Amino acid sequence: MEITLEQIDLLRKRANVGYKEAKEALEKCGGNIVEALAYLEEDNKLKPEKDCCGHSSFFQKAKNIVGKLNRISFTISHDEKTKLDIPLTIALILAIVALPLSVAMLLLALFTGCKIRFHKSNGEECSINKNIENISNTVNNLTNKVAEEIKKA
Repeated sequence: MEITLEQIDLLRKRANVGYKEAKEALEKCGGNIVEALAYLEEDNKLKPEKDCCGHSSFFQKAKNIVGKLNRISFTISHDEKTKLDIPLTIALILAIVALPLSVAMLLLALFTGCKIRFHKSNGEECSINKNIENISNTVNNLTNKVAEEIKKA
């Protein structure tokens, strides 16, 4: 059976291999593309797909992580009024760029009785909210004790 350029191109795209590997696989499998794919897979010659810009799966994984982070919102509220509601990606970028300011703002929010929450795009709360609530309660108790001590003095 004669191997055509169209078959080689199709196998190259599917298996992400070179012309030589695609042609050899097709020749060994009698021109059957499915068998050639299986042959290349058995020989571990299949290569990971690359996107249009030539990036490897690292960029695809990073893109997936950013997508997941964008579906979670970081919310600060006080007296049932939302003061801040931004995607977690932006919150993390701001925290990295302005770390001292971010830490100061979070501490200020905790000491003033603000609620810090993480919500998924479907409205469901994230499991970390329980831990944040425990920290918030501890800070509130500490603040109340300090206020009582100041009043006694």
